[in-house]
Amino acid sequence: MSDLDDRSGDGRTAGDGAPARDDAAHLDTFLRQQARTQRFTLGAPRNVEVSADGERVVFLRSAGGTDPVNSLWVLDVPTGVERIVGDPRALLGDTDHDLPAAERARRERTREAADGITSYATDPAGQVVAFPLAGRLFVAGLLTGLARPLAVAGPVFDPRPDPLARRIAYVSGRLLCIGELDGTWRVLAGDDPDESDTVSWGSADFIAAEEMHRFRGYWWSPDGTTIAACRVDTSPVAEWVIADPAHPERSATTLRYPAAGEANPEVSLHLLGLNGSRVDVEWDHEFFPYIASVDWTPRGLLMLVQSRDQRGTMTLRVDEITGESEVLAHDYDDAWVELVPGVPRLLEDGALLTAADRDGVRRLLVDDEPITPPELQVRAVVATGRGTITFQANPVDDATSIHVWQRHADGALVALTDEPGVHNAAVGGDTIVMRTATLDEPGTHTTTRAGHVIATSAQRPLVTPNIEFFTSEQHGLHAALLLPHDHDGTPLPVLLDPYGGPHGQRVTRAHDAYLTSQWFADQGFAVVVADGRGTPGRGSAWERAIHGDLATAPLTDQVEALECVAGGSASLDLSRVAIRGWSYGGYLAALAVLRRPDVFHAAIAGAPVTEWRLYDTHYTERYLGDPATQPEQYDASSLLPLAGALTRPLLLIHGLADDNVVAAHTLRLSSALLAAGRPHEVLPLVGVTHMTPQEDVAENLLLHQLDFLRRSLATPDASVGRPATATTTTASAMSS
Repeated sequence: MSDLDDRSGDGRTAGDGAPARDDAAHLDTFLRQQARTQRFTLGAPRNVEVSADGERVVFLRSAGGTDPVNSLWVLDVPTGVERIVGDPRALLGDTDHDLPAAERARRERTREAADGITSYATDPAGQVVAFPLAGRLFVAGLLTGLARPLAVAGPVFDPRPDPLARRIAYVSGRLLCIGELDGTWRVLAGDDPDESDTVSWGSADFIAAEEMHRFRGYWWSPDGTTIAACRVDTSPVAEWVIADPAHPERSATTLRYPAAGEANPEVSLHLLGLNGSRVDVEWDHEFFPYIASVDWTPRGLLMLVQSRDQRGTMTLRVDEITGESEVLAHDYDDAWVELVPGVPRLLEDGALLTAADRDGVRRLLVDDEPITPPELQVRAVVATGRGTITFQANPVDDATSIHVWQRHADGALVALTDEPGVHNAAVGGDTIVMRTATLDEPGTHTTTRAGHVIATSAQRPLVTPNIEFFTSEQHGLHAALLLPHDHDGTPLPVLLDPYGGPHGQRVTRAHDAYLTSQWFADQGFAVVVADGRGTPGRGSAWERAIHGDLATAPLTDQVEALECVAGGSASLDLSRVAIRGWSYGGYLAALAVLRRPDVFHAAIAGAPVTEWRLYDTHYTERYLGDPATQPEQYDASSLLPLAGALTRPLLLIHGLADDNVVAAHTLRLSSALLAAGRPHEVLPLVGVTHMTPQEDVAENLLLHQLDFLRRSLATPDASVGRPATATTTTASAMSS
């Protein structure tokens, strides 16, 4: 599950400290800015990679802060000169820009809202690049800067050059194909007439992409003669239907959705030789059905597999001739084993690098021996090579800053960043590119360690966070308070603005993390953002506090954070407290008014999970187990049994085209509320998925939420069990 990051601002010139104006034209100016800039991400460099020799930095960037079309760029490190390699407008001309279904699905899984070139792949040397555009295959030389199409059969998805840059593999529908540089092509797998149309080759299945963040389904061998490819058969998975009620003349979309406790797709791995050979990879597939990662390097073919209950993983080395697998490492946890980006991998000397929870914190291990201290929580491995391991980590007692570290062959541990903020890196040769977000400046700043700045044309947000940080005494929760810049100290209605769940950290030392929250603050609210137990970065026990119960600890912690901030600031009017959130945050918001109406007087729940039996296997079973054997845990975390307890205003928002948290979640809760005689509001978003990238939707959605909050909190009400105002108890169904 992933939070919808619907950040926005308040229309203020950044840094001027002037009071926010309330006129509608001003609001429209700001909201349209944040919508057109896709939350101020357009025009900024992204998808940064460095060639193996460190001579070139490859990245994507659009031409301006409101231009959604990304081009492919290269920075020549010795000279510091940037040059464009792939310009979609020049390459496509007037060609139809419709996206293949697989590409639309990838963008939904990665929460990608931009256009043009949104993904690419290079050979290991960083000399040749392949990318899809409008279902067509393009290749470019990163030394020459010339791009051209390859006239292969499409639609083309996920093209990748072989390690020797002689040919391109790509996925087309159910097929895994090979394209030669002369434009000829052939099918490598997927054209067997005896295979069902539910079988595909070379693609990541829904669970891998949505929950394991494995977005690819094939890997080249180092010599370019073989491909390790996933075969996915979705036939065991139940079919769900998503219809468009606004267009009854259109056919409904059928998808295979693996709900908690139900069947997953059958996923296997095979070594496909370009000469037509096939070797099936062998492991205990029955007990370890999930393929979490695959890494094929000159030092060997590794795969990480995970058990259905996610309490166990095995790191396997695969024999490239026989397909037999050897267990190099295994891990077990009574709750679950966390999947860490970037590992496992083999180091230059053949040692195995993994990450695991040890001594209450996530640590890096080499051949099962910890090499990072228990004070650091490892977040991801960025790169290995030249005797170093580059990784992200934060102090376990403070997750608000994430730094880049290197561990050298002599055991020395060096912090490459020290400024408070969120830092990431890309590494190749001796070149390290830093991508940094801080509180002092908006956006992200991308520079090489040698001092080259990769230019950005992202717009400067018309809001500057007015922020104060707090830490609670009981659990050490991190919380942020945002107030209007012109606030005179009088108590304000309160808005909690959390995500509050697994893998969704909100309280960081990054300017743009608070733009939407600050915009609400400047409309007259004291906004509190808090990360409770279950959110990442704070150690094993912290993350596992939600095991078996997704409701109690997260909600308790939001109340604790509210009380902590109120104890340190006189600006909070606790008789008028609302909460808003999306996805898990939407679940938490609805839960708050259902369980704690004594604290929360109104809630906005966007795309909420209301019944965990309707959410997917990998996410839900990690925390709640199997609904067939542990139904009590699902019942205790469900919102549906609580419907009769609603006494506060509740606005439910859901995209009707959402294939992640399907609209049935909101509809079932609304039905239960209506059956219990509990008035509420429902806002269905026609044609909207789990994201809201459409400009008019993104803009008006915030305005509608603002109106709801003002109506709901208009009159102070410290009583328990009554709606804050009568006007919020009228049930309505609205469409944007």
